[in-house]
Amino acid sequence: MPLIEVQTMNQRVSQSLATARTITKRSGVFGALAMILVCIGLYGVMSYAVSGRTSEFGIRIALGAQRGSVLWLILRESLLLMLVGVAIGLPSIFGAGKWISSLLLGVKPADPTALALATALMFATGILACYIPARRAMRVNPIVALRYE
Repeated sequence: MPLIEVQTMNQRVSQSLATARTITKRSGVFGALAMILVCIGLYGVMSYAVSGRTSEFGIRIALGAQRGSVLWLILRESLLLMLVGVAIGLPSIFGAGKWISSLLLGVKPADPTALALATALMFATGILACYIPARRAMRVNPIVALRYE
Protein backbone atom coordinates (compact mmCIF):
# COMPACT_ATOMS: atom_id res chain seq x y z
CA MET A 1 0.00 0.00 0.00
CA PRO A 2 1.58 3.36 -1.05
CA LEU A 3 2.24 5.96 1.63
CA ILE A 4 0.77 9.35 0.83
CA GLU A 5 2.31 12.38 2.49
CA VAL A 6 -0.07 15.27 2.90
CA GLN A 7 1.48 18.76 3.12
CA THR A 8 0.24 22.27 2.78
CA MET A 9 1.46 24.46 -0.05
CA ASN A 10 3.41 26.61 2.45
CA GLN A 11 5.28 23.55 3.70
CA ARG A 12 6.15 22.49 0.14
CA VAL A 13 7.41 25.96 -0.76
CA SER A 14 9.37 26.18 2.48
CA GLN A 15 11.07 22.84 1.77
CA SER A 16 11.92 23.79 -1.79
CA LEU A 17 13.51 27.07 -0.67
CA ALA A 18 15.43 25.63 2.29
CA THR A 19 18.73 25.38 0.39
CA ALA A 20 18.40 28.89 -0.99
CA ARG A 21 17.68 30.26 2.50
CA THR A 22 20.73 28.49 3.91
CA ILE A 23 22.95 29.90 1.17
CA THR A 24 21.49 33.37 1.73
CA LYS A 25 22.09 33.23 5.48
CA ARG A 26 25.66 32.01 5.03
CA SER A 27 26.33 34.67 2.41
CA GLY A 28 25.06 37.32 4.81
CA VAL A 29 27.34 36.05 7.57
CA PHE A 30 30.33 35.95 5.24
CA GLY A 31 29.46 39.43 3.95
CA ALA A 32 29.37 40.79 7.50
CA LEU A 33 32.67 39.07 8.25
CA ALA A 34 34.18 40.60 5.11
CA MET A 35 32.93 44.03 6.19
CA ILE A 36 34.57 43.60 9.60
CA LEU A 37 37.84 42.52 7.97
CA VAL A 38 37.76 45.52 5.62
CA CYS A 39 37.18 47.80 8.58
CA ILE A 40 40.05 46.28 10.56
CA GLY A 41 42.39 46.36 7.56
CA LEU A 42 41.61 49.97 6.68
CA TYR A 43 41.99 50.96 10.32
CA GLY A 44 45.39 49.24 10.44
CA VAL A 45 46.65 50.87 7.25
CA MET A 46 45.51 54.34 8.26
CA SER A 47 46.75 53.93 11.83
CA TYR A 48 50.18 52.93 10.54
CA ALA A 49 50.23 55.83 8.09
CA VAL A 50 49.21 58.31 10.80
CA SER A 51 51.78 57.03 13.29
CA GLY A 52 54.52 57.42 10.68
CA ARG A 53 53.52 61.03 10.01
CA THR A 54 53.18 62.20 13.63
CA SER A 55 55.95 64.77 13.29
CA GLU A 56 54.40 66.15 10.09
CA PHE A 57 51.09 66.68 11.85
CA GLY A 58 52.88 68.26 14.80
CA ILE A 59 54.65 70.71 12.48
CA ARG A 60 51.40 71.53 10.69
CA ILE A 61 49.62 72.23 13.96
CA ALA A 62 52.61 74.19 15.33
CA LEU A 63 52.59 76.38 12.21
CA GLY A 64 48.91 77.17 12.70
CA ALA A 65 46.96 74.55 10.84
CA GLN A 66 43.49 74.00 12.19
CA ARG A 67 42.92 70.62 13.78
CA GLY A 68 39.93 70.13 11.50
CA SER A 69 42.15 70.50 8.45
CA VAL A 70 44.43 67.74 9.77
CA LEU A 71 41.36 65.57 10.29
CA TRP A 72 40.16 66.29 6.76
CA LEU A 73 43.64 65.54 5.34
CA ILE A 74 43.57 62.01 6.73
CA LEU A 75 39.92 61.39 5.90
CA ARG A 76 40.58 62.54 2.33
CA GLU A 77 43.37 59.97 2.00
CA SER A 78 41.09 57.24 3.30
CA LEU A 79 38.34 58.31 0.89
CA LEU A 80 40.84 57.97 -1.94
CA LEU A 81 41.60 54.39 -0.84
CA MET A 82 37.89 53.63 -0.72
CA LEU A 83 37.31 55.13 -4.17
CA VAL A 84 40.04 52.89 -5.58
CA GLY A 85 38.31 49.90 -3.97
CA VAL A 86 34.97 50.88 -5.48
CA ALA A 87 36.60 51.48 -8.88
CA ILE A 88 37.97 47.93 -8.77
CA GLY A 89 34.92 46.31 -7.16
CA LEU A 90 32.08 47.61 -9.33
CA PRO A 91 33.49 46.39 -12.66
CA SER A 92 34.27 43.07 -10.96
CA ILE A 93 30.61 42.71 -10.04
CA PHE A 94 29.56 43.27 -13.65
CA GLY A 95 32.21 40.82 -14.82
CA ALA A 96 31.12 38.09 -12.42
CA GLY A 97 27.41 38.79 -12.92
CA LYS A 98 26.59 35.51 -14.65
CA TRP A 99 28.17 33.47 -11.87
CA ILE A 100 26.58 35.55 -9.12
CA SER A 101 23.12 35.48 -10.72
CA SER A 102 22.72 31.78 -9.92
CA LEU A 103 23.04 32.61 -6.20
CA LEU A 104 20.60 35.53 -6.16
CA LEU A 105 16.87 35.13 -5.80
CA GLY A 106 14.78 37.97 -7.13
CA VAL A 107 17.70 40.42 -7.45
CA LYS A 108 19.69 41.12 -10.60
CA PRO A 109 23.50 41.12 -10.18
CA ALA A 110 23.69 44.72 -11.39
CA ASP A 111 20.72 46.00 -9.36
CA PRO A 112 21.42 49.74 -8.95
CA THR A 113 19.68 49.97 -5.58
CA ALA A 114 21.62 47.07 -4.08
CA LEU A 115 24.91 48.35 -5.48
CA ALA A 116 24.25 51.88 -4.21
CA LEU A 117 23.39 50.61 -0.74
CA ALA A 118 26.44 48.33 -0.63
CA THR A 119 28.70 51.16 -1.77
CA ALA A 120 27.23 53.57 0.77
CA LEU A 121 27.67 50.98 3.53
CA MET A 122 31.29 50.45 2.52
CA PHE A 123 31.96 54.20 2.57
CA ALA A 124 30.28 54.61 5.96
CA THR A 125 32.28 51.71 7.39
CA GLY A 126 35.49 53.03 5.89
CA ILE A 127 34.98 56.52 7.28
CA LEU A 128 34.23 55.06 10.69
CA ALA A 129 37.39 52.94 10.54
CA CYS A 130 39.54 55.91 9.53
CA TYR A 131 38.03 58.41 11.93
CA ILE A 132 39.85 56.97 14.97
CA PRO A 133 43.40 57.39 13.54
CA ALA A 134 42.40 60.77 12.10
CA ARG A 135 41.12 61.93 15.48
CA ARG A 136 44.37 60.75 17.08
CA ALA A 137 46.38 62.80 14.55
CA MET A 138 44.14 65.80 15.10
CA ARG A 139 44.84 65.76 18.84
CA VAL A 140 48.60 65.43 18.57
CA ASN A 141 50.56 67.80 20.78
CA PRO A 142 53.03 69.73 18.58
CA ILE A 143 55.79 69.73 21.20
CA VAL A 144 55.54 65.99 21.79
CA ALA A 145 55.39 65.35 18.05
CA LEU A 146 58.50 67.40 17.40
CA ARG A 147 60.41 65.56 20.14
CA TYR A 148 59.23 62.24 18.73
CA GLU A 149 62.00 62.04 16.12
